[in-house]
Amino acid sequence: MRLSRLWKMGLLFIAVIVAIALFGRSVLTENSKVNPVSQLVFVSPSDPSTFNAPLNQSAFNIFGFINEGLLTQNGMTTELEPALAESWEISEDKRKIVFTLRKGLQWSDGAPLTADDVVFSYNNVYLNPKVPTGIRDILRVGDGYPSVRKIDDLHVEFTVPEPFAPFLRYAGGISILPKHALEKAVTTTDKNGDLALLTTWGTDTNPQEIVGAGYYRMTDYIPSQRVIFERNPYYWRKDESGNAQPYVEQIILQIIESDETQSIAFRSGELDSLEVRPEAFSLLKKEEKKGKYTIYNGGPASESRFFSLNLCKAKNAQGEPFVDPIKLKWFTDLRFRQAMAHAIDRDRMKNNIYRGLGVVQHSPIGVASPYYFSPEQGLKTYDYDPQKAKDLLLDAGFQYNEDGQLLDADNNLVRFNLLVKSEEKTRVDAAVQIQQDLQAIGVRADLQVLNFNTVIKNLRSRDWEAYVGGFGGGGIEPHSSFNIWYSGGTLHQFNQGQYPGEEPIQDWEVTDWEKEIDRLFQEGAGELDEAKRKEIYGKFQQVVAENVPFLYLVNALSLEAVRDRIQNIKFTSFGGAFWNLYELKAEAD
Repeated sequence: MRLSRLWKMGLLFIAVIVAIALFGRSVLTENSKVNPVSQLVFVSPSDPSTFNAPLNQSAFNIFGFINEGLLTQNGMTTELEPALAESWEISEDKRKIVFTLRKGLQWSDGAPLTADDVVFSYNNVYLNPKVPTGIRDILRVGDGYPSVRKIDDLHVEFTVPEPFAPFLRYAGGISILPKHALEKAVTTTDKNGDLALLTTWGTDTNPQEIVGAGYYRMTDYIPSQRVIFERNPYYWRKDESGNAQPYVEQIILQIIESDETQSIAFRSGELDSLEVRPEAFSLLKKEEKKGKYTIYNGGPASESRFFSLNLCKAKNAQGEPFVDPIKLKWFTDLRFRQAMAHAIDRDRMKNNIYRGLGVVQHSPIGVASPYYFSPEQGLKTYDYDPQKAKDLLLDAGFQYNEDGQLLDADNNLVRFNLLVKSEEKTRVDAAVQIQQDLQAIGVRADLQVLNFNTVIKNLRSRDWEAYVGGFGGGGIEPHSSFNIWYSGGTLHQFNQGQYPGEEPIQDWEVTDWEKEIDRLFQEGAGELDEAKRKEIYGKFQQVVAENVPFLYLVNALSLEAVRDRIQNIKFTSFGGAFWNLYELKAEAD
């Protein structure tokens, strides 16, 4: 689904939730200098990690441009709208959906797109236990999964074992994959028995070989520089006059790691759009008229930033613990986590690092969501209180030496690594402040500032101790974050269980409160009464707040600078500036 910010959409596609951000306009290709085309140039802080959508785990990807689902979501109203499916019908018992595909659909290589592709995408890929995809997490319905069958070339029936509130959004929002291009990859294996799909469509593949059904298709990829897209000539959408959409013929996605360099590129006229970071807001606002752009404000963003500790008690296949047992004993003590929460001055973070352009965040569900449970309603919060932090630590058996350093009961110095990605300045600055705040209560946190793809590898391998991280926008459906909160989910980072296809891990444990979250998510997904669903997800937020697997930091305002030459922008915090990319037009400079 094309929800908010398009290049982030391939991270979960699943829940029709994620967002794009960083966009811009700049470099012309050699061909476009000779034959000018309508184009936009956007920006990403990281290279795509794969061209294979089911295997993607990175927010920074290309799938929002090249893929499409059966349905899409209106970025202003959040209502579902037709995409590859022109209509759908839900049975009275809410357990079946029949989608009717548009006639004459084609893939980006001209091959026909039919119900066979839809059935293949689900039965052979997303629901295939041999495919390590996070999408299967959110398709779980109780102890089972949907069944998908072809009725005829234009009709597909989805059936769930029990009523499932997010069913339509999930079934409609996931990218449909080309059977003719990928069928061989899911029916052949290598010498280790792994599906060929796992090594298909990596970033070393010729971009022109990648087949999709979205607005655009890739033409070129230069690592660490850019990805170039051309309008998909077989895309189905046309305007009322019969003109092909999208109107913009070419997209260039620039790879620029640092926020500061992105800002410089935008101010020099090289980018069409930029996610406005708090530290750059004043300067960009001052230059708004001169630079011929508008800064849009959608209110608090639907994404999150947090501080987390690794609670995984498991060992690898060789019997070695993923987390140092001494540190794990600290991290798994609730009083230690609550002490860390009270030690971090989030108001100072909001005022200094975010320049006041945000709100302190207390919940995994954003304040704009109808499911948000507020402190006023009783949500537990952690005000900045260093003395309370120290009292909690002393109560847990920790002690201080004469230099004010915190020691555990066995006289081990309390010291751990704090991982953060390098590409986002506000996140690095937040990590620096956390380091300072923890030092004030005698705790030493050693910063590990690494590039995003390395951070993802560390998280996946459980090679981390503490982490300043973030997740993309959660949209309006709370179950869209199921693969984060489900104890067996592929993004359950604070206590990561077994990945599909991974060497068996040993001694992994799930706590009672994690099991309670599992239960609440299952109950919430099966409840169709909205008032009762809000009550269920309110309890979920309380469990999270009490046990602090993530301490949420500051929820920044959704700010984006967009060139005035781009027409028909309809900006929202859920949709961003480009959720309706298909109907945008770009005037020549």
